Amino acid sequence: MTANKYSILLPTYNERDNLPIIVWLLVKYMQESETDYEIIVIDDGSPDGTQDVAKELQKIYGSDRILLRPRASKLGLGTAYIHGMQHASGDFIIIMDADLSHHPKFIPQFIELQKSADLDIVTGTRYKGDGGVYGWDFKRKLISRGANFLTQLLLRPNVSDLTGSFRLYKKDVLKELISHCTSKGYVFQMEMIVRARQLKYSIGEVPISFVDRVYGQSKLGGSEIVQFAKNLLYLFATT
Repeated sequence: MTANKYSILLPTYNERDNLPIIVWLLVKYMQESETDYEIIVIDDGSPDGTQDVAKELQKIYGSDRILLRPRASKLGLGTAYIHGMQHASGDFIIIMDADLSHHPKFIPQFIELQKSADLDIVTGTRYKGDGGVYGWDFKRKLISRGANFLTQLLLRPNVSDLTGSFRLYKKDVLKELISHCTSKGYVFQMEMIVRARQLKYSIGEVPISFVDRVYGQSKLGGSEIVQFAKNLLYLFATT
């Protein structure tokens, strides 16, 4: 039986400062766990030179390890994953943020948990065990907790952290879920879990510490919160 390969999708927009660090950490932890992997950088036309940095990283680590698959402009998270998946040669897909809020040290735990129970999805949780959030102000924590509480109340997904975006999927499961999803942006992650429950996929959780971005601007604003509320009600009505 051949060993599994993991395709790590990194959607980027203006992440030139973070990309070398996140890639270095990914390489370190994947090599330590002796796991076959590739890192697919899906850059949405960053004006800050993120793609130039990715090309330099290809020279260091090899273009078979670091794949650069850019797009012309910002087209949303869901479509970034579809785009990345089309270029992925792994049996499993790992999705995470490129801004250092997700630490690659948790990936071996994701892989172990998936293997132990042959799970379809493993998701990182900030709200269970020794998981937590660092670097957020009270307002951000309140919004996140509130969003999570409302979602639990309305959708009952049996997952403690719905809006997180640090996950491992079987590739065919991710394809199937994306074909059922209608949301864009922030709510996309939440809909993926709700649809997974609907389709009876098995889900495991690994406690993670989430650290607010070190460099650059957060992408969550007032319009995203309004969009989130609308989408939550839509999901409640259709699931």
